[in-house]
Amino acid sequence: MLKCALALCGKDLKLTFSRGAGLMQALLLGLLLVFLFSLSLNAGDKLSPQAAAAMFWLASAFCQVLIFNMLYAVEETAQARLGLVLLPAPVQSVWLGKALAGLLLLAAAQCIFVPAVFVFLGQHLGTAWPTAILGILLGDAGMAASGSLLGALSVGRGGRESLLSIVLFPLLVPMLLAGVRLVSTGIDPDPVLDDTMRWIGLAAAFDGLFLGAGLLLFPFVYSGDD
Repeated sequence: MLKCALALCGKDLKLTFSRGAGLMQALLLGLLLVFLFSLSLNAGDKLSPQAAAAMFWLASAFCQVLIFNMLYAVEETAQARLGLVLLPAPVQSVWLGKALAGLLLLAAAQCIFVPAVFVFLGQHLGTAWPTAILGILLGDAGMAASGSLLGALSVGRGGRESLLSIVLFPLLVPMLLAGVRLVSTGIDPDPVLDDTMRWIGLAAAFDGLFLGAGLLLFPFVYSGDD
């Protein structure tokens, strides 16, 4: 299963980088959100760490939708979904491969979003910066697992972007709340660490929920009738 998932991940990454248009669209949308929000600030104003963290995760969430729509559209455009279902491996390997590819693409996008938040929103790393990194890692894992599972729902349907957004965003609320709190703690010059473990536990629980849901439900979602 893992070998097949890694092969699918490599295939999706090669196709994504060879085309480039879909990834650039996701990057530009995230950067545009951060830049437009910075225009609401007066010269010399500094955004609060919590608001800056919220903008970071908002850009990441919209980027996630575009990434997983793009990943699942690859086989749909080529009418090759049946080929993936008939692979001599558990169909969960498709979910895992798409999740790994989406995770790497999202992390690459965030490597650009983080400097944009620092530059446009006037943020700096605080003393608790490892908390922010941990929050991003946990958040990305949950977004990849949920995006790969729910992205399969939009396969073969019109309005894929809007459908995935409507289904995914409400489910992401707990993870986004935890991610915002952990990232804001990492960029706050005077962080409050009292509830940090509670938010880490919430993010880890979200990851575990969608990892389990992906393994159990993906065969029914991806292999079912259109």
